[in-house]
Amino acid sequence: MSSAVDCPILHVDMDAFFAAVEQLDNPELRDKPVLVGGSPRERGVVAAASYEARPFGCHSAMPMAKALHLCPKAIVVPPRFERYEEVSRRVFDVFEQFTPLVEPLSIDEAFLDVAGSVRLFGSPDHIARELKQRIKAETKLTASAGVAPNKFLAKLASDLQKPDGLVIVRPDQVQAFLDPMPISRLWGVGKATLPRFAKLGVRTFEDARRFTESELRERFGEAGGQFYRLVRGIDDRTVIPDREAKSMSNEITFPVDLEDHEYLRAVLLEQTEQVARRLRRCGVTARTITLKIRSGDFTTITRRVTLEAPTDQTDLLWQAVGELFDRWSRQEAFPVRLIGMGISQLAAGTGQQLSLFGQEEARRRRALDRTLDTIRDRFGEDAITRGRPPHAGEQGRR
Repeated sequence: MSSAVDCPILHVDMDAFFAAVEQLDNPELRDKPVLVGGSPRERGVVAAASYEARPFGCHSAMPMAKALHLCPKAIVVPPRFERYEEVSRRVFDVFEQFTPLVEPLSIDEAFLDVAGSVRLFGSPDHIARELKQRIKAETKLTASAGVAPNKFLAKLASDLQKPDGLVIVRPDQVQAFLDPMPISRLWGVGKATLPRFAKLGVRTFEDARRFTESELRERFGEAGGQFYRLVRGIDDRTVIPDREAKSMSNEITFPVDLEDHEYLRAVLLEQTEQVARRLRRCGVTARTITLKIRSGDFTTITRRVTLEAPTDQTDLLWQAVGELFDRWSRQEAFPVRLIGMGISQLAAGTGQQLSLFGQEEARRRRALDRTLDTIRDRFGEDAITRGRPPHAGEQGRR
C-alpha cells in the first residue's frame, strides 16, 4: 500500500501517435519509415515521425525537406487531425475508467492521479500496466507510462523506454534516477538557457545540484528557484482535471501555413464543439472566450470577449468566438500555422442565457446540445455535425 501513497502520479504518452495511427489504418505503411506532415515543396514540417524513421535523425517540428534528406525512403503522409482526435477520445475514455483525476496535456498525453483508485484497481504499478493493456486492446496502439511521486518525475520516466515502455521511480530512487540526466531535459531549459548552463560547467542534473538556490536565482532569476527544486525531484503541482481547471482550450498546429479562412473557420467550429462538450460533461460553464491564432514566424494574437452570463451552450460560445475570428479575418489576417479557442472564468451550473434567447429558446438549445452529445457518445464524434453557422456579417441576412 505504500506505493499507492508514494507513487500516485502517472504520465501516459501515446507512442509516435500520428504516425502510429497512419500505420494502423494503412497496413502498407507498417514497419516502414513514415513522416506525417506537409509537403517539402510547401515549407512543410514533420508533425510526427514513426519509430522506423527516428534512427535517421527525423523528429517532429523538423522541416520536411531536411527529414527526407536524412531518410530519403521515408513515406510522407498528410495529417488527418479528425482521425487523430477520434482515437484520442477513445484513449481518454480508458483513462477515465481508472480515475476521474485526468489532466490532459495534449491530444496524446495526460497526467493521472490514481491515489484514490488503488482499493479498486490495485497499486499504481498495476494500474499503469492494466491501463496500457486496455489502450492496446481498444485502439491497437501502444502507450508509454511513467509512475512516480510527482508530475515532473512521471513525465521524465514515461519518455525513457519508448515505445511501449513502463518506468517506475520509487521515492528512494529519485536522485539516482535524476543525477545522470542531461540538463537539457530540465523543464524550462531551452536554446537560450542551455549555453548559460554550459558556461557554468553544468551538463547533468547532478552538476546543477552543486549550486545553492541563491546561486541559481542570481544567474537565472526566478527560474533558478524552479531549477533548484526540480533537479532534486521536488514538484508539488497537483493533477488538475477539466472539472477543476481554471480554463479549457483546444488548439491545433498545421504542418503548413493556411490562408483558407473557410477551412480555418470550420476547424474553429469543431474546436468549439469539443470544448463545449467538455464543459457540459464536467457540469461547468464559462464566461470568457478566447481566440488564439499564430503565424509560421510565431507571431501570435489572442482576442477575447466576456459574456454577460456564463454558458455551456455551443451556439453561444460559437457566436462569440466566430465574431472574434471574423473581425480578425477582416482587419489583420495572415497565413495561419496554429488556431485555437479557449474558455475561462469557469463556474458550476448550466448558466442562464435568458436575456439573449428567452427561456423557451434556451431550453431548446440545451436540448439540442444534449441530443448531439448523446449521439456522439454512442456512435462516435463524426456521427453527426452541425450545419455551418453564418458569418457574423451574415446574421442579419438569414
